[in-house]
Amino acid sequence: MRETITLSTPQREILLDITPAVTEVVARSGVRDGLVNVYAQGATAAIMIQENWDESVQTDVVNLLRKLIPRGVWLHDRQDGNGDAHLKSGLVGPSETIPLVDGKLGLSTWQNIFFCEFDGPRSERRVVVTVLADGHG
Repeated sequence: MRETITLSTPQREILLDITPAVTEVVARSGVRDGLVNVYAQGATAAIMIQENWDESVQTDVVNLLRKLIPRGVWLHDRQDGNGDAHLKSGLVGPSETIPLVDGKLGLSTWQNIFFCEFDGPRSERRVVVTVLADGHG
């Protein structure tokens, strides 16, 4: 079963919690046990599982990536000025796979799924959520 989540991003670099939307897709799937793959479409976006206690960790992630991969110094910037966004998304990666256990995402208490925007704001971003049953019943 597969669904696409559509969202908009309010600023250039931000982590947005998409766990509730992924949870809704899982519920609609009816699958009890298996895997959930969450995939960001777009070469300047990514998916990350991260701490959900407050926004400090998300802010720290953005700040770390800004320090590691600064703006305006990359060859690709000559094309469209977002070379850093491509590198950040490549480093984080486009997807995460989460176990599905008894109909629930197998995340720990402090883990949530975040859409990582590195070249916003964007009026439309898409995340493909694929739910796979384990095949044992």
